Amino acid sequence: MRKLRTSVIGAAVGLAVLAGTAHVSNASSTTAAQKFQEAATGGVQVNGYPGVMGLIVDGDTKTYVTAGSSVYGSSTPIDPTAKYRIASNTKTFTSVAVLQLEAEGKLSIDDTVAKWLPNAVNANGYSGANITIRQLLNHTSGLPDYMPGELNTLYYTMQNVGTQYTPQELVNRALARTSTNPNRYYDYANTNYILAGMIIKAVTGNSPSVEITNRLITPLNLTNTSYPETSPDIYGNFVQGWKWQPTIFWWQLPILEATRSNTQIFGPAGAMISTLQDQATFERALIQGQLLPPAQMDKFKTTVPIARPGETNPTENTVGLGITRLKLDCTGSPSTWIWSNGGDVIGYHSRWFISDDGTKQVIYLGNEHHGKPLEESDGKKRLLAGGKNAMCELLKP
Repeated sequence: MRKLRTSVIGAAVGLAVLAGTAHVSNASSTTAAQKFQEAATGGVQVNGYPGVMGLIVDGDTKTYVTAGSSVYGSSTPIDPTAKYRIASNTKTFTSVAVLQLEAEGKLSIDDTVAKWLPNAVNANGYSGANITIRQLLNHTSGLPDYMPGELNTLYYTMQNVGTQYTPQELVNRALARTSTNPNRYYDYANTNYILAGMIIKAVTGNSPSVEITNRLITPLNLTNTSYPETSPDIYGNFVQGWKWQPTIFWWQLPILEATRSNTQIFGPAGAMISTLQDQATFERALIQGQLLPPAQMDKFKTTVPIARPGETNPTENTVGLGITRLKLDCTGSPSTWIWSNGGDVIGYHSRWFISDDGTKQVIYLGNEHHGKPLEESDGKKRLLAGGKNAMCELLKP
């Protein structure tokens, strides 16, 4: 891996711009960073994020962008090298681990769930005999999510931080819900990746945490990346997470710290912790073909529609096995397709983009999340637009 030239562009709101740590001569990288800086600053000033940070990678050039703070109300700039919860970006790691097992001849992604987990999906009309591993990884299994309802309320009100749930308990919560997707169109559900993790353990005898650590974290030297199995804490240098709340009494803060939370309930669907730099290293190695043989890489990148037939204003974006194929419409340029994924857990909202050759990347984090989907969150939309604008600058001819 080549050494990257590094700089920092940013400011806590109301403070001076941070000094760069090294010279950056790449004009497109600088312009891309400035584009995302506008979104990051707006996210803090207008949309209520305590802090936003991003990483722009253009070949050998790396530029950090910051706005705001890790701590609500503080003037200390957010540290773009600090750890944070990557949420559903964990799914990409899980998918790669499963595909590596296929490359080793230990399973096929066209195996049924029932082959490896005979009794895991067998209730309320659902059958693991009719669902393949591939359908788990691209969310076309027809299984509902286990989070809606009581578990979701407990999680977002932080009442179950210390509660442990077995993977099968989580799956059973999903199976108790009536299917709303009998035709098995794309339908995002954490349940799919809980089952993928259970299959990893059935095949290897190890938890998905152990397999992902041994297969990906350690070989790539991702020293600030971890997969906690039970702990609700983040250790070392980390970004604090926050959650807006309705206030009832005058002495209540409108925002609560949500760094410590029960991400154990997401496991292989969303439990991991990482940094912008470690995420960039993993994504680059993945897209450049260093982690999967060509046959598995083709399967990883084979996508299905996100939009359902007859949907009004359907998206053209599609989904692979733990990754999204994203259409990028850049002013004055033909449409470009890039790869992406994102993640949300209480306290943290993050997303990454990478070019098809793996040389250009944008990764960002906002350290506040309280459960609103993209279409209901002006802050998320602002950062998404900023990330796309930055990628457009990087991809200019």
